Amino acid sequence: MAIPTESTEPQKAKSLSPLAMIFREAKNYPLQVAFAATALLITAIITSLALPSALRLIIDRGFTGDGEIGRWFRYLLVLVGVLGLATAARFYFVSWLGERVVADIRRKVYDNLLGLSPSFFEENSPKEISSRMVSDTAIIEQVVGTTVSVALRNIIMAVLATGYLFWLAPQLAVWLLVGLPVIIIPITVFGRRLRTISRTSQDRVADVGAMVTETLSAMKIVQGFNQERREGARFGVSVEETFGVAKTRVLIRAVMTAMVITLVFGGITALLWRGAILVSTGALTGGTIGAFVFASAIAASSFGALTEVLGDLLRGAGAASRLRELMDEVPVITAPARPQSLPMPPRGSLSFQNVSFSYPTRPSEQAISDFTLTVEPGETVAIVGPSGAGKSTIFQLAERFYDPASGTVRMDGVPLTQVDPAEVRRRMALVPQEGILFAASARDNLRYGAWDADEAAIWDAARAANAEDFLRDLPDGLDTFLGEGGARLSGGQRQRLAIARAVLRDSPILLLDEATSALDAESERLVQDALEHLMQDRTTLVIAHRLATVRASDRIIVMEGGRIVEQGDHASLTAQGGLYARLASLQFDDPAIA
Repeated sequence: MAIPTESTEPQKAKSLSPLAMIFREAKNYPLQVAFAATALLITAIITSLALPSALRLIIDRGFTGDGEIGRWFRYLLVLVGVLGLATAARFYFVSWLGERVVADIRRKVYDNLLGLSPSFFEENSPKEISSRMVSDTAIIEQVVGTTVSVALRNIIMAVLATGYLFWLAPQLAVWLLVGLPVIIIPITVFGRRLRTISRTSQDRVADVGAMVTETLSAMKIVQGFNQERREGARFGVSVEETFGVAKTRVLIRAVMTAMVITLVFGGITALLWRGAILVSTGALTGGTIGAFVFASAIAASSFGALTEVLGDLLRGAGAASRLRELMDEVPVITAPARPQSLPMPPRGSLSFQNVSFSYPTRPSEQAISDFTLTVEPGETVAIVGPSGAGKSTIFQLAERFYDPASGTVRMDGVPLTQVDPAEVRRRMALVPQEGILFAASARDNLRYGAWDADEAAIWDAARAANAEDFLRDLPDGLDTFLGEGGARLSGGQRQRLAIARAVLRDSPILLLDEATSALDAESERLVQDALEHLMQDRTTLVIAHRLATVRASDRIIVMEGGRIVEQGDHASLTAQGGLYARLASLQFDDPAIA
């Protein structure tokens, strides 16, 4: 299932409701929430009630000349000190919650992504998902660590300050009610538009991140084909599109903020004008109007700040909805409710019975059709054929990365759909066509096949794959950091390391997908000798384009168009003069040898 884009935006992203996910995560830390809420409440009460009251007392009583002015200023200083401590506590606990919630969300999203089927990543770019996890979690961190706190504080301050205004001078404060609809209507109108444009802006930022990752990952190709200018222009177009959307979002927020602040402060000015008249007639004291001015400013600034944080909250809601989609995504390949155990000890048999399959991204095109094959324990079966014949699909189905549309795949006689996928994969070791390595040490890349392997077992596997010599020559031996994707090794070295990783796994079924394709002639011969020794006790499926590597196989399966068109050993297939013979004649110098 494809994650929605801006054109298929889910309804929940059009409101603040996705923020509920953030609050659910924060509820896991009630003590910190309680401390943050208490500090927030203290700061709001002091700012909106205590400080205006202190100002009123200073004016009405401190300026009367009775010698008590120092008392009221000391009272004000105490309030300021408490306000400073409470603000610091609020900042610490709210920021802590922001970092903690983001860390938890990242882990949950990533854990769920690790369990999703490969079909999900066919329909959804891993680069875009990675960009989402970076940009969207950064937005959520800001929302939890700053925006929510600011919003709650300003809501409390606005309510308390407004109530205080009615207590001080109801005849003035009642006019505030008249201005409320004028403030609320622009917020509602502009807020709806802002929700949509905020989500679009996030999508554009994600596109930019994905493009950067894609281009930098293929920098040798870009420079090798002199495409720097084109890629720069393409990136420039994407950046300008992002800027255009962001400019619209900023403009809407600016207009909304300007309109609301103008209306709020305009209303307050009119009220103060009326208040000054009341003071001149003796209906109000100077301290009351001073406190009213102070509280009015607090109320106005609080309402104004709410218009600003609303946009951030809506962006946070959009980010939360996007991450929620990833967190809620359900894998297509799952273990059955009551999984059946594979026989012990493992036999290593593998069978395909009338299997047909199409990839999710190409549903109208069958990768394999009515495919039937039984591989006996200990047998070495080579699968050959032109590109697109369906060879790699056989491996994908064997490891249950996909389930066939029809037919049955069995391991040791048990249908794979009745077994936990993890148990199926534990009985297999794969050497892919390209030696995929991680940005880690050589040791960690090797023991990826068996994490608990000891030093002796690691070196035995390296020796079997003809990798021992270059590993010992590394600056820090097995502890040498190999760089991203094993960039510090040559292609042949990476492939030999991948072979050693599969050797260390010691599984009953060995899957070799062009396992020696990246090796030079000498290394290929040495590794092939080691693999032939390992194949003696294992069921082995070999995908190969270079037919010289599979001539000694027990059986050769020739595929074309997703079907088996020939099978037999090298000699019999060559004699038939069919597809295999044609492929062989193209690869061997002497057709007679072929």
